[in-house]
Amino acid sequence: MLSSPAPVRLWITAGVLLGTYALLQGMSHGEPVVPHEPLRQLPYAVAQWKGQEQELPPDILKAVGVSDYTNRIYSQPAVPPVELYVGYYATQKTGDTMHSPKNCLPGSGWEPVFSSYAEIDLPTGRKILVNDYVVQKDLYKVRVMYWYQGRGRVVASEYAGKFWMVTDAISRNRTDGALVRLVTPMSDGEAPARARLISFAQSLFPDLDEVIPR
Repeated sequence: MLSSPAPVRLWITAGVLLGTYALLQGMSHGEPVVPHEPLRQLPYAVAQWKGQEQELPPDILKAVGVSDYTNRIYSQPAVPPVELYVGYYATQKTGDTMHSPKNCLPGSGWEPVFSSYAEIDLPTGRKILVNDYVVQKDLYKVRVMYWYQGRGRVVASEYAGKFWMVTDAISRNRTDGALVRLVTPMSDGEAPARARLISFAQSLFPDLDEVIPR
């Protein structure tokens, strides 16, 4: 079976996103504000990691349009650091929506090298599927894992995230949610970097699940 030509797929994607935007704009009144704990209440000690907040510049904050965020570097001796960014949106009906790292990183000069998914086994026995993404700038290569979390779901796919956002806007009058992104250098190799992000996510997730409304 032949796949659709690239221009056709592009127009289909644009049509879906435009329809989503129009629907949300038409429903932009009356969404309740869901109470949530400030993201900076996430622990600064995660397993053996110690975190330090990194303030985002005002122009970046304006561009991403978040209601709340935390941006940190976690470190421990003799191990490459892990960067954590969580951006929370109280509503996505007013034009402020989550920006996919697959769009933002190339726009900042990072070239994609590898894109797949990773399944993470959580301490509770639950499994979540997240994006596993490798990008490179000059000779510097990093591994990125990210996902969309909120309203009781963890979603890797941008398209699935849009689908559930529209579904929940209609059925629950809610579009709140968060983008969670982890980044680590690959200076010690691909496998250690992947294992490091998975281990960090496993340790952090129970706290994330407490501060991001379900």
